Amino acid sequence: MIVRFATVLLPIFVAAASAAEPPANSVIAPALDRAIQRDAQATQRVWIFFTDKQVADERAISAAALIRHADLPAKTLLRRDRRGDRTPALELADLPVAPAYINAVSATGAKLRQTSRWLNAQSADATPDQLRAIAALPFVRLVQPVAHAAPRKPMPEKPIAAQPAPRGTVGPGFYGPAYNQLNQIGVVAAHNAGFTGNGIIIGILDSGFRLTHAAFNQTINAHPVQVIDQYDFVNNDSNPGPEPSDFPGQHNHGTYILGTLAAYNPGVLVGAAYDASFVLAKTEDISQEVPAEEDNYVAGLEWIEAHGADLATSSLGYIDWYTQADLNGHTAVTTIAVNTATALGLVCCTAAGNEGNDGSPAVAHLIAPADALNVLTCGAVDLNGVITSFSSDGPTADGRVKPELLARGLDTATVAAQDNSSIIAVSGTSLSTPLLAGATSLLIQAHPTWNAQKIRRVLLHTASGFANNGLTDPLFIRGYGIVNVDSAIYYVEGDINEDGIANGDDIAAFTRALAQNSPSLSEQIQSDLNVDGHVSAADVPLFISDLLGN
Repeated sequence: MIVRFATVLLPIFVAAASAAEPPANSVIAPALDRAIQRDAQATQRVWIFFTDKQVADERAISAAALIRHADLPAKTLLRRDRRGDRTPALELADLPVAPAYINAVSATGAKLRQTSRWLNAQSADATPDQLRAIAALPFVRLVQPVAHAAPRKPMPEKPIAAQPAPRGTVGPGFYGPAYNQLNQIGVVAAHNAGFTGNGIIIGILDSGFRLTHAAFNQTINAHPVQVIDQYDFVNNDSNPGPEPSDFPGQHNHGTYILGTLAAYNPGVLVGAAYDASFVLAKTEDISQEVPAEEDNYVAGLEWIEAHGADLATSSLGYIDWYTQADLNGHTAVTTIAVNTATALGLVCCTAAGNEGNDGSPAVAHLIAPADALNVLTCGAVDLNGVITSFSSDGPTADGRVKPELLARGLDTATVAAQDNSSIIAVSGTSLSTPLLAGATSLLIQAHPTWNAQKIRRVLLHTASGFANNGLTDPLFIRGYGIVNVDSAIYYVEGDINEDGIANGDDIAAFTRALAQNSPSLSEQIQSDLNVDGHVSAADVPLFISDLLGN
């Protein structure tokens, strides 16, 4: 579904969450009020949403945006121009939070945490007395709890015995045990066509990253992993790797994710986007004492976007006091942040979750931000393309298809986080998601001028289920099917009749489909450009854009 940013902005500037509507004459959200009632002495971790940014009018917004843009890398501005929406409202969302507002919150004694431009909000630790003082500030619109991450289920790990390939081979042996998972989603064919992630920047939000593994340090092949920047949002330092103060295993999960993308040790393990560059954000604290929280995620995503990343991927999820009814694309804080990121042209991939599927389209098991409007939400299949029992199902609360795409998430090959040489198999939608992200990065490399929405809809159009029958899974488990980036790369814009070129014949074919007079299912499928299940007036501007090559 193609949703323009006018829709996305509504929850940012009007209400952060339908589930968090404050009681009459109060800006304290019901969920926070309940937490205070349970323990009147406890310090609460909260979001404080402000009413405005102290910017008077559209002219002032544009002037402030120019100042903001002067601080951004050229690659960030180019990506926004190529792939993002351009609206005054989006410029406003990207402007800094008013310093006077942050100072006033600090003056209450609350301990400041993360500041979000996009949400126009500040997170903080505050006592009940401090919260009452904050709520009384005239420019505070809403105060609600910071959500914790969804409890992470154990990730099964198995050792894999690597069999080094003969020197110089580029066939299946080149990839080691990653071959099957990459070939399943068209990545091997894309690599053979020269698309390996070169020039693409991928941001990863996760628990930490151990960069000492041999697959990240292949100096013999002149191919160490390219890390542009890295930051630890948990400890507020520049080292997202293992630290003495870290909880045991803190860095494991992020290392697994990076391994599926960036590993390069021919014959031992090669990742999906081994020529890409990376910006690494440590946003999750796995300790029980300090659970992972969504404010670090939002700060990390804004940081990744500002670093000029083309794509961001996360296998984290947040539910806590949210319910499935809140997963409507407009409510959860991380969901709103992802909506803003995609509007700025940052393609985002996220895990559907490991909460399982029950075959009932009336019951969903998603985690935020899997419900975001234009995020690519990934479920998990096995080697044979069969859905796993743990892969979360949809739909979203407003009835949209989630997950949309699938990749291998059972026994996915990656690097070990505990030593510098082992290769292991790990399971979860956490592992299928970076495979999707890697595939998507190759599509971005092949079509650098396609905007974020076109990248998304081409991936959906060419996924196995939709490409074969023009339908999505009615049970909301498999979505559009297994991603096929090789087909996506060679997708011809405007080629409705699939003859390999876009011309006047396609106009006739699209017109037939629009009038419900298509002679073939294929023509009807290709004409459904916004992949909403039917051909309508909403597809017309997309068809024109495709014909013009925009």
